[in-house]
This record gives sequence, C-alpha cells and structure tokens, in this order.
Amino acid sequence: MKPIDFRSDTVTKPTPAMRRAIAEAEVGDDVYGEDPTVRRLEERVAERLGLEAAVFTPSGTQANQIAIGAYCRSGDEVLTEAGSHIIQYEGGAVPALWGVQPQPLPGQRGLLTPEQVTESVRPENIHAPRTRLLSLENTHNRGGGSVWPVERFRAVVEAARKAKLAVHLDGARLFNAEVAAGVPASAWAKLTDSTSVCFSKGLGAPVGSVLAGRKDVIYEARRLRKRLGGGMRQAGLLAAAALYALDNHVARLAEDHAHARRLAALLAEVPGVKVDAAQVETNMVFAEFSRPAMEMVDLLTKHGVLTNPAGGPRTLRLVTHLDVSAEDIDEAVARIRRAVA
Repeated sequence: MKPIDFRSDTVTKPTPAMRRAIAEAEVGDDVYGEDPTVRRLEERVAERLGLEAAVFTPSGTQANQIAIGAYCRSGDEVLTEAGSHIIQYEGGAVPALWGVQPQPLPGQRGLLTPEQVTESVRPENIHAPRTRLLSLENTHNRGGGSVWPVERFRAVVEAARKAKLAVHLDGARLFNAEVAAGVPASAWAKLTDSTSVCFSKGLGAPVGSVLAGRKDVIYEARRLRKRLGGGMRQAGLLAAAALYALDNHVARLAEDHAHARRLAALLAEVPGVKVDAAQVETNMVFAEFSRPAMEMVDLLTKHGVLTNPAGGPRTLRLVTHLDVSAEDIDEAVARIRRAVA
C-alpha cells in the first residue's frame, strides 16, 4: 500500500526536470560571492519581492533568525503572533541565539490588528525591554494556511512604522498567498524591511530559503549567516532547484489549494470528523477527530495516511503538495473513512 503523505509540503521530492537543472548548474564558491547561480537566484527573488537585495540560506528558520539578529540586540523584544513559526517551531532560537524576548500576541487565525501592535509596544522605561521588531507570517501555518488581506497587512505595518519598529515577514509560503489572493508576493514584501521565502515547501526544491530586504539588512545578514554556519560553497546546485521552482512550480500551487478544498469537503462528510471547509484558503486542512490526535496519527499511519497533530488535542493537520494527486485525495479519504469506522 502506497503511503499518502500529508505531514507537510516539505516532504516533496525533486521532479526529474528539477534534478536535471541541479545537475547542469553553473557553480562557484558562494562564500566568496562567486556562484553565478546563487547570485541569479538572489537577484530574481529580490526583484520579484520588490526589495533591494537578497541572500540564500539553507533553511527558513535560519533566514528568520538572521533577520531577528539583524534588527535586535540582547535584551530587546520582538512582537509576533502567539502561534508564529519563530516561537513554535524554531527551537527556542529567538532567546537562545540573540537574547531577545518574544512578546506573543493572540491573533485571529494568525492575523493581528493595528491596535494590537500599537498597544503592545513598550514605552521607554528602564524596567522594560525595548520593542524593536514586528515579525509577521504569511501564509500563517498554525492559522490554517491563512492569507493576510493586503490592506490589513498594510495597516498593521503602518502601526509598526509609527512605533519605529522594523518589520520582518516570514513568507515561507508567501507564494501560496500570491496564488490564493491573486496578487503578487511583492504586495506584502515591499511593505517590509525584510521577507523570507522558502523553496523546500510547496515549491518542491530539496533545500533552501532566501531572505530579501534593504541592502544594509542583507549586508548584515551575510555576516550573521556566516556566524550561524550557513555559508555554503558550490551552492548553485541548490539554487538551481530553487530557480527551477520559481519558474515552474508557483502557478501550480493552485492545484494544491484545489486538492485541499476537495479534501476538506470530503472529510466533512465522514462521521466523527469535523472540518470547517470555509477556512481552507491554501494547502492546509485542519480536521478534528473523536479520538486524541496522537492516537489518530498512529491509526491513520496503519491505513497508509501520514499526518501530524496540530492545534487542539484532537486536531490533525493535512497538507497538500505536488506529490499528492487528485486520485490520492479520494483514496486518502476512503482510507480515513475505514480507519474511523
């Protein structure tokens, strides 16, 4: 029985065409700035996001952490939504690496309001940390793959600007937002000081993210990337995969979104499963089962459906991606139906 893997869009494997692009990549030593394929990727991403410069990093976590290190000093504070990736999934890196205190704000499906930002900025006081940075996320993972409406995003950023905060966007799945909303990724990114995008999720590359931003931020980012061990040598092999994904795998994200909507609609018909199909905006489905989440993970694994727990104690997250077909969706639901019967 072939497993159907909904654990994450990070489980995708390079397509044959992407593997050819990797094999044929022109390379050099990127730490010396001599890898032409890496340079081309960085220039392409910066231009596409409407920002000045960019740097290639091994992972989205490193890209986010480099941004935090560029803006904040030990004892400073970063505002972010309580379920954000930088708090929940980056190994405690914010305080461990930088001595920076996160202030988690309760969002609505991961989204904040301008008022929350304004009210959360610390007044200058020797008893309080200095609020330096607002970090946002689009799409928002724990928010269910939710997309920031551009005008709401703009209003939140303007509130941060009035408080003299820098703004970073964790745009690991920003191209999912682009496709879902029908607006370019730059609509969000150009409002920020820096934005990270990930190529090893829905875009299907094996490794890599890019941090784009102001020139001064990216200059400092290169220093911090080296400090964190992220300087790579003939990295054009990896950048070639990202370039291929940028050219060939962005528009097809619409297929993943359609598959997620179908998955949600079919799961909603399964007795003992609760799904709010109206909240499926991109490639994530959050389903609540009648049994504890880890028990359901084990049960579904036995039926060849791989998932991860998320959110509530009985909730699983199912993520669609380029290695899950329309036929896989129907087969997975049939297996889930048998499992919960």
